[in-house]
Amino acid sequence: MVGRGSRAGQHISRIIGRALVTLLMVAVLNFILFRIIPGDPANMLLAGARGAVTPEQIEALRQHWGLDRPLFPDQVINYMSTILHGDFGYSFKFRGQPVADLILERLPATLALVGVAQLVAIASGIMLGIYAGWRRQGAIDHIATGASMALYSTPPFWLGMLLVLIFSTALGWLPAYGAYSPSLVDAGMVDWMFDRARHLVLPIAAVALGLIGQYLVVSRAAMADVVTEDYMVTARAKGLTGGQMLMRHAFRNAMLPVVTLVTLNLGYVVAGAITVESVFAWPGIGSLTVTALNARDYPVLQAIFLLLGASIVIANLLADIFYGMLDPRVRR
Repeated sequence: MVGRGSRAGQHISRIIGRALVTLLMVAVLNFILFRIIPGDPANMLLAGARGAVTPEQIEALRQHWGLDRPLFPDQVINYMSTILHGDFGYSFKFRGQPVADLILERLPATLALVGVAQLVAIASGIMLGIYAGWRRQGAIDHIATGASMALYSTPPFWLGMLLVLIFSTALGWLPAYGAYSPSLVDAGMVDWMFDRARHLVLPIAAVALGLIGQYLVVSRAAMADVVTEDYMVTARAKGLTGGQMLMRHAFRNAMLPVVTLVTLNLGYVVAGAITVESVFAWPGIGSLTVTALNARDYPVLQAIFLLLGASIVIANLLADIFYGMLDPRVRR
């Protein structure tokens, strides 16, 4: 028992160490990436007043944001020291507003959209995939597999536009864009929540349908491989029922590749579905990313992509830990 606990502790320590090194690399690459993007932030910010702004004023703005300092080592050292203290700087585009405040303001909308979509996709996709793989060549298997491949290959933004055309433009059942109706801002709590829920339906559907296809394909393939293993034949020879074989042997082993996909997609929650948010004018991290990219707003872009990188690294860390719990062989 002591040996097993020691190996498990060493395994987790190695995972955490790799995650910390990866985070450091992500932070450095994140800084370099947004410094090689063509375009000067000062020129972008003053584009609307080009005729009334002198070169001296543009240079003063660059000095104000520290863009006149050497890239190495001044800017990179300042960047690394500030993010270690949780300070992501101030936005160029939003006139000095703290980047952390901007992200915290948009993050709940993204979590509500993509988080709920992930939960719906995980529950429905995995259950359908497990059943389709367990009952291979059945009617549900053929229908679910065909539908999942179609959804998996469909871009989320195109699916979002299709949903808008059908359920908003043609049928008029659901709103096409935004997070709420301006006319119901001062409405009662019940009406306000119902309005928010109606605005969530189409964006959630656009994100969830594509994710369902991924989960269904992977879980179906994993289950189809498991049911042909020798230990499943042995379990059947021992007289176990189909339900017992599924829950005691097949399900746990089929979950190994699915756990990887689920944890990696959980990192997607933080960044949000950028294209889907653009289609539905959803006020989340995705739309903030597009705005900051158009304005070359380096601090906002760096913070968002660092957040995305960190969420993916943490998702990989969780996947490795869960793998060790499901299959002790990976801890060796």
